[in-house]
Amino acid sequence: MHEPAAYFFLQMAVILLACRVVGWLGKQIGQPQVVGEMVAGILLGPSLFPEASKLLFTQETRVVLKVGAQLGVGLYMFLVGMEFKTALFRSRIKSAVSVSVAGMLVPFILGGLLAPWLLKFPGLFSEKIDVYQAGLFLGAAIAITAFPMLARIIYERGLSGTSLGTLALAAGAIDDAAAWCVLAIVIASFGGGDVSIFGMKINPAALAIVGGASYATFMLTGGKKLLEKLDTIAKRDGGVSSTTLGIVLLLFCLSAWFSDVIGVHAVFGGFLLGIAMPRGIVTEEITKKLEPFTVIFLLPMFFTLSGLSTKLEVVLEPSVMLVAVVVLMASIMGKGVACWAAARLHGEDNRTSLAIGALMNSRGLMELIIINIGLQKGIIGLKLFAILVIMAVITTVMASPIFELVYGSTCKARGANRLG
Repeated sequence: MHEPAAYFFLQMAVILLACRVVGWLGKQIGQPQVVGEMVAGILLGPSLFPEASKLLFTQETRVVLKVGAQLGVGLYMFLVGMEFKTALFRSRIKSAVSVSVAGMLVPFILGGLLAPWLLKFPGLFSEKIDVYQAGLFLGAAIAITAFPMLARIIYERGLSGTSLGTLALAAGAIDDAAAWCVLAIVIASFGGGDVSIFGMKINPAALAIVGGASYATFMLTGGKKLLEKLDTIAKRDGGVSSTTLGIVLLLFCLSAWFSDVIGVHAVFGGFLLGIAMPRGIVTEEITKKLEPFTVIFLLPMFFTLSGLSTKLEVVLEPSVMLVAVVVLMASIMGKGVACWAAARLHGEDNRTSLAIGALMNSRGLMELIIINIGLQKGIIGLKLFAILVIMAVITTVMASPIFELVYGSTCKARGANRLG
């Protein structure tokens, strides 16, 4: 049982059981399956059962989980992209940009205001970090939206393709892309040297911003036209053949790889490819072929891997608890309230604006990705890491009940069987 492959099957059995059980329990109290799976990932980590977690998820075997986790979340965002209605997005572009700007600007202002105070507490930030870097990182952590989670909540509430669902996805996509660019700037300024590409030295922040914008522009213009050939092939073959599916998966891998190389994160490569895919028989059949395995088997690995890096016991100190409360309140005000206000100012009715605020305020695993990077790069310490984990969980758990309260339950889940 010391071989990673042997451990993998036992790990997956435990992960699937935990996600199914906790997800079912979450549904009983009105939470979507995704929230239950997020909690299950933390339960499998070292916070509650450290010895059992260490025994089951050894360092040697986490490599396999990491690959599966990235594949799962990347494929899921590809599927979400194929559901994205670009025509409806264009009709809501002003509202989406307004909500997104508010959801970025206010968090970064709050991050800048809180940074000098937080730097006074030992163990939150690295001793090497300055106020500017701390403010940017905290702003990015508050501004981030749980994009995969937001998309899955929209799926489960039957809002895919609706005005509200598209507005939330559009705002979340713009918001997160900007947050990743800011994170790249922080990492670059903190001491990450230039990266070498084809013998040229390039600043990682510039690579992320310019590369991401250029790639998105290409995928939504020339790339989209090239992909239309897949629709012609599918119509000729009477459906999506194994060869066509293989080509699509090849393109997905290349798109995710390129996004990761330029520093934007692999999930956006999958999402952009999904948006660019021709609508019709291609997207319908690919979704049927890939979605069940992606959602039920692959995606839980992503939740578990993040949970394995979470240690909540460090928040029990009174001073750290005070910081946790302040950061939580700043996160809610800086994201949920700011997005609600922006939507209202742009002409959305109060019901829709509150729903947007609730959805945008959830952070989930995208938050965990950012803070794990911060921890690995030495920007933050374990105490701030745990504080931001708690903030991510609470704001994500808040999303569904607030959404149901303000928007009602008129939209039935698109697929409790399909996605849950």
